[in-house]
Amino acid sequence: MENKHTNGHIFAFITILIWGTTFISTKILLIDFTPIEILFYRFVMGFVALLIVYPYRMKVLDKKHEILFVAAGFCGITLYYLLENIALTYTFASNVGVISSLAPFFIAIIAFVILKEEPLKMNFFFGFVVAMTGVFLISFSTTSNFQINPLGDILTVIATIVWAIYSVITRKISNLGYNTFQATRKMFFYGLLFMIPCLFIFEFNPTLEPFTKPVNIFNLLFLGLGASALCFVTWNSAVKILGPTKTSIYIYMVPVITVVTSMIVLHERLTWLAAIGIVLTLSGLVLSEDRGFLRKRFSKTNKKSEHIQNY
Repeated sequence: MENKHTNGHIFAFITILIWGTTFISTKILLIDFTPIEILFYRFVMGFVALLIVYPYRMKVLDKKHEILFVAAGFCGITLYYLLENIALTYTFASNVGVISSLAPFFIAIIAFVILKEEPLKMNFFFGFVVAMTGVFLISFSTTSNFQINPLGDILTVIATIVWAIYSVITRKISNLGYNTFQATRKMFFYGLLFMIPCLFIFEFNPTLEPFTKPVNIFNLLFLGLGASALCFVTWNSAVKILGPTKTSIYIYMVPVITVVTSMIVLHERLTWLAAIGIVLTLSGLVLSEDRGFLRKRFSKTNKKSEHIQNY
């Protein structure tokens, strides 16, 4: 059981490690692609990759289960990423990164109201405040462009709430016993299905010219195969093991990963403000975790010590 719990944390960390750089990739692609084009190409690649890796057909046992997959595809694939991509055309990637860090708060509330299995504790709220303080310090220290952009920022808040709903739906699906690859592929299928009307509503004018640039090919492959096919499987696996609230806490690490990546790739200097922000963010992540098991172990250790002394 302990190994399974550790795997859940590893899956969540790998996912966030990749997702922490997707804002930058999307921002680069928005130069030559529209939001809906990026979204469509990304998840078509993701769907095909999952089909190749696990080509077995999935049989849904109940019509109610099918509704959950439809809802997950609509919320987690179509609506969330469409809102996020559109938001990036109105606001800075740093703004989107900061606001997206609110996701654990929304997920905790929705999970508590709907699932009734993850009670909200004081350590979560305290960790949330500490982590968000760190997130804002990182953002203010790494960009001079951070400012309020009403439309883009509001769209990001709505997207974050939609992601919270998706996370809770995913938790319900994970309890049904379906294979994670098949379940994720089914979500992608419905997500792509809901995208089709959006192709006509928004600017979808596919041309070959953007694909002639290596930077675009690289970023599309990164988003399609890494951030979509791989990460949705690892994220859904983490949610299945840890639950939506504990898994979402890793979202606090997104701005930390962005700073570290900038240092490695862009050779940016780490400021004292960013360093303090990283420490606070990681501290908030630890504080938000349910540490009840530590108290239990400490209590057991004390009892064992008392027993030895009495003996």
